[in-house]
Amino acid sequence: MKNLIDPPKLRKGDTVAAISLSWGGASLFKERYEYAKKYLYDTFQLNLIPTPNAFKSPEWIYEHPQERLNDLMWCLTNDNVSGIVSIIGGDDSIRIYRYIEDSHLDIIKNNPKVFIGMSDTTTINFLFSTAGIKSLYGPSVLYGFAENGGMGEYAINSVRNALFEANKPHIIAENPNGWTLDKVPWKEEFQYTKRKMQKHMPWKYIQGKSPVQGCLLGGCADVLEMIKGTKFWPNLQSWNGAILFLETSEEKPSPELFKMWLRNYGATGILERLSGILFARPGGEIKVTKPDYEVLVQEHIAQFDEFDTALIEVCKEYGRDDLAIVSRLDFGHSWPMFTIPFGSTAKIDPEQKQIEILT
Repeated sequence: MKNLIDPPKLRKGDTVAAISLSWGGASLFKERYEYAKKYLYDTFQLNLIPTPNAFKSPEWIYEHPQERLNDLMWCLTNDNVSGIVSIIGGDDSIRIYRYIEDSHLDIIKNNPKVFIGMSDTTTINFLFSTAGIKSLYGPSVLYGFAENGGMGEYAINSVRNALFEANKPHIIAENPNGWTLDKVPWKEEFQYTKRKMQKHMPWKYIQGKSPVQGCLLGGCADVLEMIKGTKFWPNLQSWNGAILFLETSEEKPSPELFKMWLRNYGATGILERLSGILFARPGGEIKVTKPDYEVLVQEHIAQFDEFDTALIEVCKEYGRDDLAIVSRLDFGHSWPMFTIPFGSTAKIDPEQKQIEILT
């Protein structure tokens, strides 16, 4: 994990491919896809094209996991494609794993290209790292680049830095303009219906005293539970000094379930090897149309302390009271998000209350 290769950065005018690796949502939300396509060009000067099977129905995509892998190989071997963007998450991209052979890993390794996605496509981040290539944990086509009313400066700047800027140390700043978990319609003039923002919530440095640094490994906690035990899960040595980044999905797993997942990291010897944990603001979806919307928001926020407590308790159980932990971060299923360079080296400084990307 320490020697992952950076794929070439994108340039204005490049073509990136939109791929359905999990749920086939593009066929149901073509207007939203077209909005994201225009947004990518207007904001980043990138040309978005679909892979051969990107617009197949959700049923077809579900029934043909091997064709999803074929689409990924199409992207990598197509000289006209410079990068790959996941269209949306889902819950079964793990089914691609059974079709992966050494030849597929060689194609990824020998054709390094930018890959960006999140949620269920955490599986692909780990596939790329197994092949020795860094990737990005960030916005997808339908969730991110098609954000209602635009992405906003915070997310745009983070994506621009991850996609285009030469690697150099930089601080990841907090977003001062608030956050949201609102679930709003993806149709009916969605581009004009901005989600309601909650007030700024500072990041919380809940453990750790001294600065630490390590390789960034992680993703959606729900999906990581499916990856554990596969040949694409890093061996124990790969976790030495790593910084585990975690976020939870719109399914809103409970703090109790999250605690059980954390105990697995302790039981398998991963927790004792980490140098830090970055935990996003717990994800979820809160429908704005519900009459008790404000109550639901406050109930969700009230659980944040329970997630923090779970992190502290499990660390204590495994003798890691010293582990640097920062929670309530702006990535994952909370919007807006910053983009995480999977496999890069980061630094957590609890004294200065700073998170820095080093490589």
